[in-house]
Amino acid sequence: MKLLLLTYCPLFLSTLVASHSFLAGSRGQKPLVDLSVPGKNPLEFCSDPSGFVLTINHVDLEPNPPEKGQALQIKANGNFTEEIEQDAYINLSVKYGLITLVNTKADLCEQMKEVDETCPLKGVKDFTKEVNLPKEIPPGKYTVLADVYTKDDVKVTCLKAQVHF
Repeated sequence: MKLLLLTYCPLFLSTLVASHSFLAGSRGQKPLVDLSVPGKNPLEFCSDPSGFVLTINHVDLEPNPPEKGQALQIKANGNFTEEIEQDAYINLSVKYGLITLVNTKADLCEQMKEVDETCPLKGVKDFTKEVNLPKEIPPGKYTVLADVYTKDDVKVTCLKAQVHF
């Protein structure tokens, strides 16, 4: 579980993604939103990030996609538009196929220590983290969902990813 938290917690930055209409001029229709997280990564926003506290400029993974038995380097840049204080949290879910491996609530500020940051978080931040992925990861599809909130339950971001090993 700690490996998964270390791997994905630095990724929990988000950005406003430019929305655009698929059917120009259609009335009463919401524009479609590109939910892809900017950068070289398999991440997507769970929903339109325009109201999120965290704005992601990019998240880059090397290698992308991650490979078992190799070091995974994570580089991210984002902007906290509001101050994130102690007691902010992450609802984290990791599934292997249909089997839930992790379903936990983690302290965001504790996790930020893994990338040499401390709360309060505010303004533009750069994050870099290297994680050694074990060779013994069973082959299959892994789905990660991270829903991040302030101490007052304001959504910071929500990210999801699917990785095949």
